[in-house]
Amino acid sequence: MGVRRRRSGTVLAGDKVRSRPDWLRVHAPTPNQVRDMRMVRDVLARYRLTTVCQGALCPNAVECWGARTATFMLLGDTCTRACRFCAVPTGNPHGKVDRDEPRRVAEAVQALGLRYVVLTSVDRDDLPDGGASVFAATVRAIKRSDAAIRVEALVPDFQGNDAAIRTIATAGADVLGHNLETVRRITTAVRDPRAGYDQSLAVLARFHELSPTTITKSSLMLGLGETHAEIMAGLRDLKDVGVSIVTLGQYLQPTRTAYPVARYVPPDEFATLQQEALAIGFRYVVAGPYVRSSYHAAEAFAAAVRE
Repeated sequence: MGVRRRRSGTVLAGDKVRSRPDWLRVHAPTPNQVRDMRMVRDVLARYRLTTVCQGALCPNAVECWGARTATFMLLGDTCTRACRFCAVPTGNPHGKVDRDEPRRVAEAVQALGLRYVVLTSVDRDDLPDGGASVFAATVRAIKRSDAAIRVEALVPDFQGNDAAIRTIATAGADVLGHNLETVRRITTAVRDPRAGYDQSLAVLARFHELSPTTITKSSLMLGLGETHAEIMAGLRDLKDVGVSIVTLGQYLQPTRTAYPVARYVPPDEFATLQQEALAIGFRYVVAGPYVRSSYHAAEAFAAAVRE
């Protein structure tokens, strides 16, 4: 099959994208960024902690670590689910939990001088509460160390367990986040069977119901084969369950066996989607090729609160 070119400028061969466009090229870090990244790595190693920057191969690691920010990944580095878009190892942690992790995260936050912290985790379906108690304990530990530090909890769906959802909603986080990931039609193709489009929406709706004054947040990956109409439908679904902040970013295939990229969305299309999402009524929208859930998280929170 010959090469075809879509109006967006994306070059495809059959159903596979041939190469990344120029706007997705990563610049080499500066000497100062390298120094700061080493400092962050040293602190993480000292406190035996994991970040999503490492585990999920985030393309913004240089920028975020250079600014001395990091998204901490709780509950180990082995996920009980096998979503086809993710690079995090899959396995069975057999119920193992590090109960000292909340204290170490709080101390690392102080050592790094962070003012805004994002907490996320692997899925832990091997635990009765999905790890919700560890999330809550970490939020409280950070707040005890300095109540002015803003904490965002970007959590799994806990298989819809209402007690776990309530544990997170009442822990004192400033932002409650859960990612919808993709549009309804593509959900079953890329997410683990234990996940679900409606289940994710229900988690977000429950967060808003339990803590209506807390900012709620979600994210969609683009470039998986979704249409513009499906993106807008997903955004409206998120708005309908009370989500205030949404991030839109380009899906990048993390491994050869992961779900393939169907399309690279150009920057001008992300800019248009950002304006369309704002018109729906979100308080803040972060959209762009390298945007991920926690990208510019502090800025998004500040803008949402001001509104």
